[in-house]
Amino acid sequence: MSLVTLLPFIVLIGAMFLMTRSAKKKQQAAAAMRDEMQPGTGVRTIGGMYATVKEVGDETVLLEVAPGVHAVYAKNAIGAVLDDAEYNRIVHGDTEEELPAVPDDASSLTEAAAEAADTKDGKDAKIDLGKKDEAEDAAEPKDGKDGKADGGADAK
Repeated sequence: MSLVTLLPFIVLIGAMFLMTRSAKKKQQAAAAMRDEMQPGTGVRTIGGMYATVKEVGDETVLLEVAPGVHAVYAKNAIGAVLDDAEYNRIVHGDTEEELPAVPDDASSLTEAAAEAADTKDGKDAKIDLGKKDEAEDAAEPKDGKDGKADGGADAK
């Protein structure tokens, strides 16, 4: 057999080795993450439920899913161990930074635009709210038609 015929098999075996190696690393990382669980730690299960760890056993974890509600889960069911800030942000809606205030109505937005226009020109500039001038109204036909035949278009 020549080296050229063995090359695909060598590449295939190498790829399988690399895939199993990366899967093994992921499993070890998940096991290390589960081992760092302590009572009081916030976790997310693989089903997407957020809870607080109450007790850690050899194969199981006692989670408090709501105040006074406890459930026993397998350690393998823990998808992620969360730090306190992230857990509080997700579960309680706590934010560390202050968000900018948003007005309840748009009146403050139009007032700010009017003030900006006044300072720009030095005149009392008015905001165009989409009203048409009288000259444009006179140019349009009063019957609502635009002078085109039914089905007509501006195609060229």
